[in-house]
Amino acid sequence: MNKLLLLFLLVAMLYSCKTVKKTTESTPPQPSVQKDNFLWENANFYFLLTDRFKNGDTSNDNNFERNKGADVLRGFEGGDLRGIIQKIDDNYFTDLGVDAIWMTPIVEQIHGGTDEGSGKTYAYHGYWTKDWTALDPNFGTKEDLRELVQKAHAKGIRIVLDAVVNHTGPVTEIDPAFPSDWVRTGPACTYEDYKSTVECTLVENLPDILTENNENVELPDQLVKKWKEEGRYREEMESLDAFFKKTGYPRAPKYYIMKWLADYITEFGIDGYRVDTVKHTEEDVWADFSKITQMAFEEYNAKLPRSKRSKSDFFLVGEVYGYGIGQREFYNFPDKKVNYFDYGFPALINFDFKQDATQSFEELFSSYSDILNNEMPGKMVMNYLSSHDDGQPFDKLRETPYDAGTLLLLSPGISQIYYGDETARPLEIKGAKGDANLRSNMNWEDIENDLETKSILEHFQKLGKFRQKHPAVGAGVHQMISDDPYWFKRTYNKNDIEDIVVIGLDLPVGVNTVDVSNAFENGQRVRDAYSGIVTHVKNGKVRLELDESIVLLEKY
Repeated sequence: MNKLLLLFLLVAMLYSCKTVKKTTESTPPQPSVQKDNFLWENANFYFLLTDRFKNGDTSNDNNFERNKGADVLRGFEGGDLRGIIQKIDDNYFTDLGVDAIWMTPIVEQIHGGTDEGSGKTYAYHGYWTKDWTALDPNFGTKEDLRELVQKAHAKGIRIVLDAVVNHTGPVTEIDPAFPSDWVRTGPACTYEDYKSTVECTLVENLPDILTENNENVELPDQLVKKWKEEGRYREEMESLDAFFKKTGYPRAPKYYIMKWLADYITEFGIDGYRVDTVKHTEEDVWADFSKITQMAFEEYNAKLPRSKRSKSDFFLVGEVYGYGIGQREFYNFPDKKVNYFDYGFPALINFDFKQDATQSFEELFSSYSDILNNEMPGKMVMNYLSSHDDGQPFDKLRETPYDAGTLLLLSPGISQIYYGDETARPLEIKGAKGDANLRSNMNWEDIENDLETKSILEHFQKLGKFRQKHPAVGAGVHQMISDDPYWFKRTYNKNDIEDIVVIGLDLPVGVNTVDVSNAFENGQRVRDAYSGIVTHVKNGKVRLELDESIVLLEKY
C-alpha cells in the first residue's frame, strides 16, 4: 500500500513539472497586468503616413488635381481617415498591441505642387500647411476625425496628431506666401550654430514662421478670404477673440497656430502631439505650447463623465532631429546645449536607436534601462527603426524583420512601429527618389497572399500585445538572469502598479530550463505569451519544451 502511494506521488510530481500547451480555453489567459495600466513610457506607437496607409473613401482622392505631373510616389495616393477607421474596426491595431496611433498632419495642405527633379511634388505627407483650422479634403472630414477618435478610444487606443509650428507650405503658382510679419523666406539654414539653425528656412521655398515675434499681427489675407468664402469667418474670429482674452497672449503668429492646434484637443479629444522640427524653433515656444495644449486637454477632460476621463496628461513628443539617448538630456548645437525636456517635452524621439540596435541584446537593454531609470528618471525616449524621413533605416532591405521586431518591442523606452515594419513593406521602390522610397503604399496584399509576411506580422503581434500588457517591458528595470542561454527579467513597481516578466531570446529549440526564483514563486502558474505554453514554477525553475527561440513569461 505504501509503495502504491509512493508511486502515485511520484507520478503527480512529474506531471506537475511537465509543460502543458493550451489549445482551447473557455476564457483567454489572464496576464498579471491589464491594459488599463497604461503608461506613456511603455507605449507602443503606430506611426502612419495618412495618405499611404489605406484608401477608405475613393470619392476624396482627386481634390485640386494633386497628382498632375507628379514624380513617382510624390502625389496624393488616396489614403485617408476612413481607411484608418476601417483598420480600427478590423482590430488591426488592437491585434498589434498598439497603444497610440500617430498620423502625419491632417490639416489642409497647399493645393499646388513644387518642381523637383523630373516631376512635381505635392503635400501628400502633410507637412506643408495652408490652413491649420481645416482638415485637408483628401484626408476626410471633421466628422471622420471625430468618429476615428471615438472608435480608437473605445478600444483603449490614444490618438496623436502631428504639430507643425515652424513653417507653412511652400509658395506655388496658386499658394501665396504668408505676409512678411508672419514668415521669413530666407536665408536657408546652414546649421553652423544655434542662430543658423533657428532663424532660417529649413530649405529654399519653405517659409519659416517668425516664432521669435511677440508682437500683435493681423491674420493673413488669404485665410480671411478663405474663411469668408467658406462661411465661417465670424465663427473663427469669435473663437480667436475668446482664446486671446482667456490667455492674455499677444496675437503673434505662433500663438495663432498654437490656438488652432489646441482646438483639435477641445473639439475631438486627441491625446497628444508629435511636434515637428523642434530644434528649428526657439525653445520657449514649446514651453508655451505645452501649457496651451495641457489647458485644452484639461478643459476637454472636465466635460467627460468621471469614468471616461484620462488619467494621463496631454502627451508631447518632440522631433529634435539628431537627438539621441547618448546625449542624455541635452541636444548639442555647435555653440549651445539645450535641454528640451525642460521646455514641456516629457519625451523626445531617439535617433540613436537604429545604430544602438546593432549591439548585442544585453548591451542595448542594460544600457537603456540604466540611462532611463538612473540617469534620466522621469524622461522618455521614443525608439524607432524606420521612419518617413530617415534615409538610413535599420534593415533597409528588410532582411531581418523578426530581429527588428524583437529589438524594437522589447527595448526599454517607447516603441514606434512605422507602418509596414510589421509586414516588411519595401523601403526601396523602383522609380522613386529620396524619401519617397520610404513612403510607399501599405502592402495589404502581402498580408493576404504571402505566408512569410503573415508570419512576420504574427511575430510583431505577439510581442506588441505582450508589451502592451506589461509596463515592465518598456518602463521597467532590466536585469540579466543568464548570458548563455540569454534570459532576463524586467520589473516595474511604481504608481501602484507591480509587474514582472521573464524573457528568453536566441534559445535553442527543445527543452529549456530557467531559474525564475527571483521573479515568480514556487507553484505559480506561468504562461509563455509567445507559444501559449502554460506551466508551473518548480523548485524556483520553469521547464519548457520549445519550437521557437523566444519565450515571454508572465504570471497566469
